[in-house]
Amino acid sequence: MDPETEFTEIYRISSWYEFPWDTTQSLGFALYRTYAVPSIGRLLAQTGEFTRRAQKRYDDTVLILEAVVEHGFGSEQGREAIRRMNQMHRRYDISDDDFLYVLATFVVVPKRWLDDYGWRPYSPHEVRATTNYYRELGRHMGLSGIPETYEEFERLLDDYERAHFGYDQGGRDVSDATLGLMASWYPAPLRPSMRVSSVCLLDDPLREAFGYPAPPAALRRAVRTGMWLRGRLVRLLPPRRKPHLARDGRQVRGYPGYPHGYRIGELGTFEDGQGPAGGCPFPHAARPAGTTGTTGTTEVADGK
Repeated sequence: MDPETEFTEIYRISSWYEFPWDTTQSLGFALYRTYAVPSIGRLLAQTGEFTRRAQKRYDDTVLILEAVVEHGFGSEQGREAIRRMNQMHRRYDISDDDFLYVLATFVVVPKRWLDDYGWRPYSPHEVRATTNYYRELGRHMGLSGIPETYEEFERLLDDYERAHFGYDQGGRDVSDATLGLMASWYPAPLRPSMRVSSVCLLDDPLREAFGYPAPPAALRRAVRTGMWLRGRLVRLLPPRRKPHLARDGRQVRGYPGYPHGYRIGELGTFEDGQGPAGGCPFPHAARPAGTTGTTGTTEVADGK
């Protein structure tokens, strides 16, 4: 396959078959990094959405981004998802520099995650396809000055973080809410240790930007070694024959009506009085489990 023209399909295979768990985790950490940029973390805190409704915001982000991967940029559902994302972004004064940095995290962080913890790293073919996929997403967001190569995205990310990482109470509040959300996905007795383990996975500049104390070195080594060992074990498993989408995991669970279904056009946040009426957005009996379809210009998708 050609990563210059078939990048969506290559990225889909990598995300759903080769590295489904790693892709979900690494993209979560990619978005989390952006909170350490005060202009981003402060804005997210001011909206209150990422502190009061962290699970819902996580679900919205996953479902909107996944709709583009699943259906493609030229599809009705893909266009609907991008339109919904752009509508939310237009409500706020966000600089193109911040947008490009966020885009860079989606390109760079998953590769670095797989280098450290994956059962194998991305191949050069997959790196180029991923880069082209997010370049295309950036074009649909109306961004200019999008890097051409992975190396340019990596340089943008590192330079931006050196220049802009810093403590802000809003960013810290969003970080605390996100770590609490991650911990909530596990049984109650494990939640404190899972929160500490998440901090152990942060690099020093990111951790220091949030004002977290350094975890014990032995604990940090143990957590990272455990992640590396997981990758070695996954390497021994047979190839995945069925796709595993992010919405198939237990982490997506806060959206009203989910896992029975959702409409792309009703995901996310809205201006007062402009949002959906509430409640489950489609008739529960309309579609058997394991199927997808469309209603009007928005998708109805079953999460099972």
